[in-house]
Amino acid sequence: MQQQTAARPTIAVDAAAVVGIALLTALAAQISVHLPNDPVPQTLQTFSVLGGTAWLGARRGLLSMGLYVMMGLVFPVYAGGAHGWSVISGATGGYLVGFMFAGIVTGWICDRFGTRYLVTVPALLLGSAAIYVPGLLWFHHVYPNWSFVIHYGFTVFVVGDLLKIAAAAAMLDPATPWGRLLERYRLA
Repeated sequence: MQQQTAARPTIAVDAAAVVGIALLTALAAQISVHLPNDPVPQTLQTFSVLGGTAWLGARRGLLSMGLYVMMGLVFPVYAGGAHGWSVISGATGGYLVGFMFAGIVTGWICDRFGTRYLVTVPALLLGSAAIYVPGLLWFHHVYPNWSFVIHYGFTVFVVGDLLKIAAAAAMLDPATPWGRLLERYRLA
């Protein structure tokens, strides 16, 4: 009896997946809401960042988020159509850098342990922490008031982020219909 193994994706497939998740993140960034007095917008980016990098894996996830950050230096792909170095050096720059860390963290965990819901939720929570740590540190650099930073850079996002994490984990779980579809196209 011959055992079949999954074919290794080609460079073109890898590149298309990396670019695709970067573009999905750019699209998700355009769905944004600014709360009063909050310099950091509410977006669907973290859904795309965490779910996409869990699906891509660590190496491709890092490349995809690095591509997204680099695209934003030239093209209006950041939240609200923003772009340029001023965004990276502004209040939200640390979160953008955190996307790359999240790509490594979530991708590495899902590479090693799969994308079952009970594995993916902790992976995405750790990926979210990988976004928040540099995001809050940089936000504090711009606004040197920790209570302001914690409130407007973290607290107002918690509920939405937990919902996005639950949704992304459910979509990636091979036991769900969406998860079976994504698992079929998961890159080895």
